[in-house]
Amino acid sequence: MRHGYAGRKLKRTASHKRALLANLATSLFEHKRLVTTVAKAKELRPFAEQLITRARNAHRSEKSGAITGVDVHNRRMVGRFIKNKGVLQELFDTIAPLVAERNGGYTRITKLGLRRGDAAETAMIELVDWSNPVDGRSSSTRRRAAAKTPAKPKPVVKLKAAPVVAAEPVIEEPAAIDEEPMVETPAVEEAPAPAADAPADTTDAPAADAGADGSAAE
Repeated sequence: MRHGYAGRKLKRTASHKRALLANLATSLFEHKRLVTTVAKAKELRPFAEQLITRARNAHRSEKSGAITGVDVHNRRMVGRFIKNKGVLQELFDTIAPLVAERNGGYTRITKLGLRRGDAAETAMIELVDWSNPVDGRSSSTRRRAAAKTPAKPKPVVKLKAAPVVAAEPVIEEPAAIDEEPMVETPAVEEAPAPAADAPADTTDAPAADAGADGSAAE
């Protein structure tokens, strides 16, 4: 029988799963949000919050004066999983003071839908104090009451007609004409017209024209 195997195996061995969660937690503390599958996000959430709780307890102990200096024990326990020293310092010096007054619930999971390729359900896990300013859930009663109340009609804004401005007549300027230089032409003497009263010369007229009735001369 299968006993004592709570959680998801993620198709990995125990050591492989532990290394996977450690790497995901390191990336979460460094970038403050992480996009992965829903199964990995749900397994990462308790793992990362336990590390944040240790850092928060160390901060409270150092602030209250219960421990002189720094809490070396909690830093070493978290350092077993967070190998990056820069991220470890970020967790204890920046994240822990910000969540000092928060008793759990340091992360939020938001589903993003199916992933292209293998159709796996994806989700974004993020630190609550670094997410959007809207924190928490609005009550369902308020949403229902707001839905029942009819929406007020928006006031209609009448646009004023713009004043009509008479257009000024456009006066077109005459195109410039290039004046050619005047060339004087010499005057030509006209020949005298023939006189209208001069007798016509009939000497060379043919004899056939002598008789108008067509009779031949004898």
